[in-house]
Amino acid sequence: MAALKHHLRPMRGLRTDRTAQTVITGHAFVQNLRRGHYELATETAPIRRVAAAFTELTHAI
Repeated sequence: MAALKHHLRPMRGLRTDRTAQTVITGHAFVQNLRRGHYELATETAPIRRVAAAFTELTHAI
């Protein structure tokens, strides 16, 4: 078991600038959804806005 863990060390941090940018962009998108900056799930209670917005997005795609 120890040999397996030695070969499969956990990745720490983001490997490239591109993956960091993707994570940052996704985080900003979710924060803006929560704050109601988009016309997605505007009629939904703020606590359920993110889930409702992603449901609307799946139907749009």
